[in-house]
Amino acid sequence: MSALGPVLVVTNLDDPTADVVISELHDGGVSCGCFPELVVGDGLAGHKNGAPYDRLVATCGVLEVPHAWIEQTAPGGVILATLCGWLYASELARLTVGEDGVAQGRLLGGQTSFMLARPQLPPPLGMLPDLDDGDERETATGADVLNNWTARFVTRLAVPGAQRLTMERNGHTEDVLVDVGSGSWAAVYEDGGRWLVRQGGPEGLWDRVEEQLGRWRAAGAPELEEFTVTVTPEGQTVRW
Repeated sequence: MSALGPVLVVTNLDDPTADVVISELHDGGVSCGCFPELVVGDGLAGHKNGAPYDRLVATCGVLEVPHAWIEQTAPGGVILATLCGWLYASELARLTVGEDGVAQGRLLGGQTSFMLARPQLPPPLGMLPDLDDGDERETATGADVLNNWTARFVTRLAVPGAQRLTMERNGHTEDVLVDVGSGSWAAVYEDGGRWLVRQGGPEGLWDRVEEQLGRWRAAGAPELEEFTVTVTPEGQTVRW
């Protein structure tokens, strides 16, 4: 994370290159007349000792914009951060912080991606569930929808804890969503021109995907730059 107030750079907690970065920042500061402060710490927590900031730029992706960033940004200040997910569809958001401490703005489009903040990386999949043990039905929403960047972003809003993998099983290709946290899964495949889904676990992952994609399509399948983002102390909301 970097922020402008004066300039601040926050690196990873265990960054082994801190000494090199400090030297390079100092050399650059001499030439441009400003001297950035380097803090080795948790970027998701920001750096409240230097707040408030007028601009905050995240150089990693986040699942949700941390509220600490909003608290440390002055009213009228701007946060630029890439909103990511575990389905590998992300987008850059530009948010303005209001007097009420709520940050609002839009996605900018362009299919921007950044590596996720390490504390927010997906958990290991571990041993996969028995993909033959589930309820199977036909679906009008095929797995090919996951090849579209915007549709995949919409999908991850519906199932934020899901990870995707592709497997060759029983003579066909299955796209599998697995939510390690809930133990839910869905396997989608095409057979004879029909799309079928088999699901297991406490949550119907593909049911939620169908519902979310249905709402998005009913709204005209807007592009990501038409999406709005609002972040309050209670959490983050993405709408179109």
